[in-house]
Amino acid sequence: MAVIDNTILTTDVAPAISIDMVNNLSMSIRSLMEVLGVVDLEPIAEGNTIKIYSTSVGQPPAQVAEGDEIPLTAVDLVEGTPITMTLNKYRKLVTAEAIQKVGRERAIYKTDEALIGAVRQAIKGAFFTAINAEGSSTAEPKANLQAQLASNWGTMQGIYHEYGDVNPVHFVNPLNVADYLGTANITTQDAFGFRYVEDFLGLGTVVISPYVTLNNVISTAKENLRGYYVPANGSVGQEFELTSDESGLVGITHGRVLERASIQSLLMTGVRFFPEVATGIIKGTITGA
Repeated sequence: MAVIDNTILTTDVAPAISIDMVNNLSMSIRSLMEVLGVVDLEPIAEGNTIKIYSTSVGQPPAQVAEGDEIPLTAVDLVEGTPITMTLNKYRKLVTAEAIQKVGRERAIYKTDEALIGAVRQAIKGAFFTAINAEGSSTAEPKANLQAQLASNWGTMQGIYHEYGDVNPVHFVNPLNVADYLGTANITTQDAFGFRYVEDFLGLGTVVISPYVTLNNVISTAKENLRGYYVPANGSVGQEFELTSDESGLVGITHGRVLERASIQSLLMTGVRFFPEVATGIIKGTITGA
């Protein structure tokens, strides 16, 4: 029996849903790039590894007389744990009964938003794992948030002094900021599920996140942060008919699973943010909180 004329099918609806999800997540990723100071994400093939290094330079030896042998200056470059780039896959299934009970809007669209939220969490979690890498520098502990931020900032100036002006970014726990808000009022902004403050106390951008351990302050220069991604719009995107934009940051598709009388959502993305040099990360501890 033929389908009635003008019936709206899944094939008509799915591209629009997928485009909305792609735009939502891609714009969210770009907002995070802006906060972190990452100008552009670089595409990289699946399975390639990104390496984070720690550096140390020994005390330069004394100068020698004319014609004498010049002593060597010790420079160590220690490779940290490599990051393997992967195209991560996420899928959810919504049954016919769920759609019948609460409607398409809640059953499909709202759960798609929850799926995007899970992807954001995964990207944020991977980033904070990276900035907690071994080999970072340590700032002198201070009694409160303001003093610790200043201590981290001062340590950063010593590390980056040869690079000229850099743009500091600090990561703090919400409860430490809450203590500060008890005596001061600040204006926050939101991006990628983060809350952040620009030019906080003149010390740089402060990102507020529960991923940061209470009483810890993590700082680095935005110039030390990089972003890579495995494109989701190449051959794998074609094979799975993923909807994506020109960047390929995210690939998404929706379709019917007839044997289960369900609608599935499939999302692929391989975005990673990380520091380039571990010694360029400064960690401080608030002692009086």
